[in-house]
Amino acid sequence: MLDLTYEMPKPKTIAGAKHDWELVIGMEVHAQVSSNAKLFSGASTQFGAEPNSNVAFVDAAMPGMLPVINEYCVEQAVRTGLGLKADINLKSAFDRKNYFYPDLPQGYQISQLYHPIVGEGEVLVEMGDGTARMVRIERIHMEQDAGKSIHDMDPHMSFVDLNRTGVCLMEIVSRPDIRGPEEAAAYIAKLRQIMRYLGTCDGNMQNGNLRADVNVSICLPGAYEKYQETQDFSHLGTRCEIKNMNSMRFIQQAIEVEARRQIAIVEAGGKVDQETRLYDPDKGETRSMRSKEEAHDYRYFPDPDLLPLEIEQAWVDDIAAKLPELPDDKKARFISEFGLTDYDASVLTAEVESAAYFEEVAKGRNGKLAANWVINELFGRLKKEDHDITESPVSPAQLGAIIDLISSDAISGKIAKDLFEIVYTEGGDPAQIVEERGMKQVTDTGAIEAALDEIIAANPAQVEKAKVNPKLAGWFVGQVMKATGGKANPKAVNELVSQKLGS
Repeated sequence: MLDLTYEMPKPKTIAGAKHDWELVIGMEVHAQVSSNAKLFSGASTQFGAEPNSNVAFVDAAMPGMLPVINEYCVEQAVRTGLGLKADINLKSAFDRKNYFYPDLPQGYQISQLYHPIVGEGEVLVEMGDGTARMVRIERIHMEQDAGKSIHDMDPHMSFVDLNRTGVCLMEIVSRPDIRGPEEAAAYIAKLRQIMRYLGTCDGNMQNGNLRADVNVSICLPGAYEKYQETQDFSHLGTRCEIKNMNSMRFIQQAIEVEARRQIAIVEAGGKVDQETRLYDPDKGETRSMRSKEEAHDYRYFPDPDLLPLEIEQAWVDDIAAKLPELPDDKKARFISEFGLTDYDASVLTAEVESAAYFEEVAKGRNGKLAANWVINELFGRLKKEDHDITESPVSPAQLGAIIDLISSDAISGKIAKDLFEIVYTEGGDPAQIVEERGMKQVTDTGAIEAALDEIIAANPAQVEKAKVNPKLAGWFVGQVMKATGGKANPKAVNELVSQKLGS
């Protein structure tokens, strides 16, 4: 865990016509388990396959077909729970959630209401300004995903693609601990980061592999503190759930829009109805989808085709022993081992691939110098071209070689940027490029001094000015660098200029 002290961020406040209102947010995040097969069948989970090509008899609800649990999906759920510092329940069970699913042939969803695989955990959500919120996880349960109905291919008919049907989801349910739109997005980002480090979910929101149902309510200042003391939800306003959000930006917009809608209703003397709503980003509004069902409305009952799931503590301990270094721990190590700032360490550990790239570059080198080159030069260039670290044309070995040339004074920082551009666009061995193209830094003080003497002799008026105002000595440094094609050692130039001009 990070050995740092944080302040709690202030809750988001929205001014109404009569009062200031605070936001209270809880989230149900649906994360698709990274596995080759579905939760209860051997059908492929490959994204982008031909419609209805990844469908087993069980997924299609053919008569007599029984579900068989995928042990790897269970392992991935346990791994996720351990990564979120959560309790692992050695006994769990599956229930049938009966509801009209037009794209789930069984007519019910196999889920875990009463006995989930993972219990209470926590996530530290940093806001980047020295504040952080500890968000409590209530539970994680496994369930089937539904298929996809398609309504825009024919004016008279709807089509259905069952490829996602039966894919394993982990539903990560938080407590209502989140207090603003930015915190909600940061929470999703942190969950995504942790699961990507664990390898349990790829976090691809565009493909629908990570999406969230966002519960929003409002309360007057001070009411949330009473809820925290008593855990009595009556202190909070009625919540509404915004369904199936798969964009950080839209999540933030939807929370703000929904909160303002509720404030307007309450201040007008009305009552907020508990319901499920959808966010329309084009109209900038939420609209009612259905009234919010309670557990009895779904008619849950234990799935008769599946025995209760019992796992051994030794199996859980073995999974725990093989967990990778998690983001918070890696960030703390980067700060202590490489002397990085909190900000730099956060940037470098944001993605598991970025952290691995930096660590390879920094191995046996100056950590701060390596961080500067990875973040400012490489990440900056990749972002400009809309690429990520996995698409980098510069390998860790190549960037490390550039840093070695800087550290050995073979090249200056300016030459290094020119060299980086060559390696980025053309490839090649940095040391060989420097040698072949004559890019080595001039460290011969005799050659530098000769160039400086010529410039001094040709500019006596400028010499007199520099002796009166030492700040003007920089002009001579620039002229020497220009005369040597930028190859002169800047440190040696500065020292010689200082000696010659007595500044």
